[in-house]
Amino acid sequence: MILAHSPQPENKIPAQPYAEHIENVIASAVRHTGELAANATDGRLFELAVQLAAEFHDIGKLDPKNQAVLSVSGSGHLPANHVDAGVAHLLKSPLRPASQLAAILVFSHHLGLPDITEHQTRRAGLPFRDLELDESGGITKDHTDGHLEEYLSSHNSIVASVGQLTRLNEQRRSDMSTLLRMALSCLVDADHLDTARNYGKAISVTSPKLEPALRLKLLDRYVAGLATSKTDERTRLRQDVYRACRNADPSDESVLACDSPVGSGKTTAIMAHLLNVAAARKLRRVFVVLPYTNIIDQSVQSYRNALVKVDEEPDRVIAAHHHRAEFKSLAARHLTFLWNNPIVVTTAVQFFETLAACRTGALRKLHQVAGSAIFVDEAHAALPAHLWPIAWKWLQELKANWGCYFVIGSGSLSRFWELPEFVDSSPIVPDLVNVPVRDESLELEATRVTYRNQSEPMSLATLKSWLLHLPGPRLLIVNTVQSAAVIARHLSDWESQDDMQSDHSQVEHLSTALTPNDRASTLSRVINRLKDRKDQDWTLVATSCVEAGVDFSFRTGIRERACLNSLLQIAGRVNRESEYESADVWDIQLAHDSWLRPHPTFEHSSIVLGELFNERRVGVSSCTEALRREIRRSRLKKDELGKAERALNFPRVAKLFRVIDSPTVTAVVDEVLKEKIGSGQRLPSQELQNGSVQIYGSRASEWVLREFDHMPGVFCWELAYDPFLGFMAGVLPLVDGGAKGYIV
Repeated sequence: MILAHSPQPENKIPAQPYAEHIENVIASAVRHTGELAANATDGRLFELAVQLAAEFHDIGKLDPKNQAVLSVSGSGHLPANHVDAGVAHLLKSPLRPASQLAAILVFSHHLGLPDITEHQTRRAGLPFRDLELDESGGITKDHTDGHLEEYLSSHNSIVASVGQLTRLNEQRRSDMSTLLRMALSCLVDADHLDTARNYGKAISVTSPKLEPALRLKLLDRYVAGLATSKTDERTRLRQDVYRACRNADPSDESVLACDSPVGSGKTTAIMAHLLNVAAARKLRRVFVVLPYTNIIDQSVQSYRNALVKVDEEPDRVIAAHHHRAEFKSLAARHLTFLWNNPIVVTTAVQFFETLAACRTGALRKLHQVAGSAIFVDEAHAALPAHLWPIAWKWLQELKANWGCYFVIGSGSLSRFWELPEFVDSSPIVPDLVNVPVRDESLELEATRVTYRNQSEPMSLATLKSWLLHLPGPRLLIVNTVQSAAVIARHLSDWESQDDMQSDHSQVEHLSTALTPNDRASTLSRVINRLKDRKDQDWTLVATSCVEAGVDFSFRTGIRERACLNSLLQIAGRVNRESEYESADVWDIQLAHDSWLRPHPTFEHSSIVLGELFNERRVGVSSCTEALRREIRRSRLKKDELGKAERALNFPRVAKLFRVIDSPTVTAVVDEVLKEKIGSGQRLPSQELQNGSVQIYGSRASEWVLREFDHMPGVFCWELAYDPFLGFMAGVLPLVDGGAKGYIV
């Protein structure tokens, strides 16, 4: 038997025949590309390239040396480069340009997309070929070339025909970088899916259909029910915004703006619009892209209450993707989040870094985006300023050549597409909400809060004394996870790391130091406390994860200086229903030390905010001007990204396009989950996500992270963890002991 994968007798898994694997990968790839082709400008070229790559991606495994290894249980190293044979065959194929694209896909299906320009200009006229020495001292390329006809003869004798492939002479019209990322996504997903299925680790990928017209009716009923319980002015305006979005004509435009203010019901209103568009354009799914993980829980719950039929499983209809779950190791691939639900709610980090990705684990889910209606909510906080120019280019490409539809929304929208610093020519981006409704909402918003600032930086002791004199309940948002944990601990009258009697009744703490499960519990407790008018004297200390999109209302807001949009957004969490006659939102600065850490991301934007306070220009009308000043201060990074993307230097783009500068790893803190993984149990990706946190990979050794033996890429958190401080319960003692402070 000619094999594609080795047997695992200990798990009662036989070897997988080569023909079975190739035919399964082809079938999945054809299914993926068929779903995308109707929305793709270069649909036939795309289909043909992926089909060719699917058929020949593993042809080098037919080498007798490789077959000898594959016939033995275990995962021994294949002595002959099995990728090089597929590349060699496709580069010789007359089916150009599809075969040229397919050769790049085969080369990349393990390593990820390379620097294309470097391969084409600096590799002795042999791009994507393996010029290294093999184990016997010969050049791998020469070995492949000498045996290629044998591989092809064997392949053709055992793989069923996939139909007649025809040469295409069409001129490519879509962007090369996005085309390659989409195509590799289809190939890798098909390959990984069949491999997981073979080894008994496949999680069902079957999901319900979007059925947008039906879900729109469910949403109408849900929103009507909300309106019956309130008759105030703000509720009436929310109904007006909903009707304006829901009934907006799905015009020829495919990018719209929505700057309806905070508290105006954008969560449901824009979903209604997207479902209406999806029904009219026959789109496959809806994406909601949010800047912070905590917003996901609340938005997902609202959508599940409104959009799920009684006979459906809510988490199969609406996926909540909190943080990275992308694993390339064979043992952990089944935990990868796949974005195959009809409605996907994910973070801006996940969405945009996937558009920029070159690695196979990250790219695997990208093809699900094509043919989707996408809402980028709280766009002001989605990306650092210098990343928006290249991100805008990708959104335009998805719109023009991959059938996507976008709404860019925020209560403090920066219209970056109007700035020459971002784009060569300003595109027309119509407003989703008509002017009278929007202006009425903005007028009501203007009287709700007053912006004030403290000019002198405050120490931890000074901050506590000043904070407790402000009317409560209070919301304090700071720039780093460490600062939030230190302040929360200090407000709880903590005396020492051995003090077990700290009083948490005066303080709540919420950040990504907590697992999604613990964040959800804390958020629920905060919401319940806000409903109790007798419970006033307390403070929620948080990071920006609750800055936007969370439906709660405090008496006073305090924001460590970051950027104008952040200050405006925290106002949406203060006096939200105008329940107080007046309310303040404070801009403050911290006296940074080894406990209270600065965040380098806000270096430029905090200077700009200080300028705007001095000029008395703090308000929604200054958002675009603030962004203009920020991008001018960070122009170098913007130019580097554009140059790398034009050169098809995929690793460079992925490295530069980091919403969070330092790569993170998944660390499991839940004890039950640790036992399951340690015993080799199979887990759904959602369960892994809910019991874990994201830790900077650079701290893995220092913070004693241990990689699980049976699941490479997943780590065990072995320092202290508690539901109040999260993983910072284990880190802060290191800081207290005199260790160097960290930005987390």
